[in-house]
Amino acid sequence: MRDIALTIVFFGLLTWVFTRPYVGIYLWTWFSLMNPHRLTYGFAFNFPFAQIIAITTLISMLASKDPKKIPVTRETVMLLVFILWMLFTTFYAFYPDLAWEQWGKVWKIMLMTYVTMMLINTRQKLDWLVWVIVLSLGLYGVKGGIFTILTGGSFRVQGPLGSFISGNNEMGLALIMIIPLMRYLQLQAKNFWIGQGLSVSMLLTAIAAIGSQSRGALIGMAVMGSFLAIKSRNKFVILLFLLVGIASVATIMPQEWRDRISTIKNYEEDDSAQGRLNAWATAFNLAKHRATGGGFETFQPGLYYLYGDHTKKLSSTDAHSIYFEVMAEHGFVGFAMFMLLAWFTWNTGSRMRRLARKGEETRWGADLASMLQVSLMGYASAGAFLGLAYFDLYYTLIAIMVVGNILVKDQIQGVQAEKNIRVGNTPVKV
Repeated sequence: MRDIALTIVFFGLLTWVFTRPYVGIYLWTWFSLMNPHRLTYGFAFNFPFAQIIAITTLISMLASKDPKKIPVTRETVMLLVFILWMLFTTFYAFYPDLAWEQWGKVWKIMLMTYVTMMLINTRQKLDWLVWVIVLSLGLYGVKGGIFTILTGGSFRVQGPLGSFISGNNEMGLALIMIIPLMRYLQLQAKNFWIGQGLSVSMLLTAIAAIGSQSRGALIGMAVMGSFLAIKSRNKFVILLFLLVGIASVATIMPQEWRDRISTIKNYEEDDSAQGRLNAWATAFNLAKHRATGGGFETFQPGLYYLYGDHTKKLSSTDAHSIYFEVMAEHGFVGFAMFMLLAWFTWNTGSRMRRLARKGEETRWGADLASMLQVSLMGYASAGAFLGLAYFDLYYTLIAIMVVGNILVKDQIQGVQAEKNIRVGNTPVKV
């Protein structure tokens, strides 16, 4: 029944894409983040929903007479250069078959990132996109929070099988990244019950992230929570929220969880931590020896014998870090591009906040920039311990930051033009 119901809903929504191409972005975001088809047990589990969405959206966009262009910014240019470099390194990958398979996934994510920046071109569309992200992952947050409370934290919160967020570490990262987006929507909410619902969702999602039992997510939450308190408009509410969350954790989580978290401090005695350190050293050594790195999916057992310490026990053949993942797969050049993209996005957020705070009409832009920065901080800190460098949500947030900055500038120019018309002056470019 789930398969049939999902398929009916999918094709019903898909008809809207033919007349409203931007709806395709919402569908793509829903399926790429929530992976509803991975919650089924029949034919829908492996049905190519994402491929159909992408093709339909592109056809509809090309057929539409609405103006469409890719914003030319530092972020879009750097992202394009990074994509081309990743393609180049794939030709020299250690494991070509695996590398080309992964490239097939990555370039589609990047393509839809650009399509998102072309089609989401108004504040209303942008807010709807944030809602789709929050609802897609917030379902797991609310459900996972309730599950953690009812089970006393005895089990891990994980995502759907075969998705980007299937593991507890991946789920923990995704959940902490959407909490700031919930806060943004709460700040914009005019309906009392929507605001209260988002407050409860934020608390449950935070509990679910802790219930994932991911040490990286816990570190990310600590960093992000502190930054959220600094960036938020109402610091008292956020501090109260954090205190309630900490108290909830202390009450709910079992001793086994405390023992696991304590290994963060005693990392020398933890095999998993030692495996991470070995993986990071291997990535650095590989990047030193090969300008192009090892290509996608280079973290295989044989790599450790060439560039790592094969006398140490391996916890897994994973990069265990977004930074060392990019460094190993695309060399120091690719790593520099990855970091520059992050810095450009962060810097754009800071400039957007300064601009948007000047007027009440653009206050939403300051809220959005602040919460995007908090979310990016969560990704940067938790991602230091998790190999999820090509996560859809991260690149969607970059697209939102680019579009949001353009919309704020346009809105300020519009307000300035109206003032100049009233006093008979020439409009001033912002």
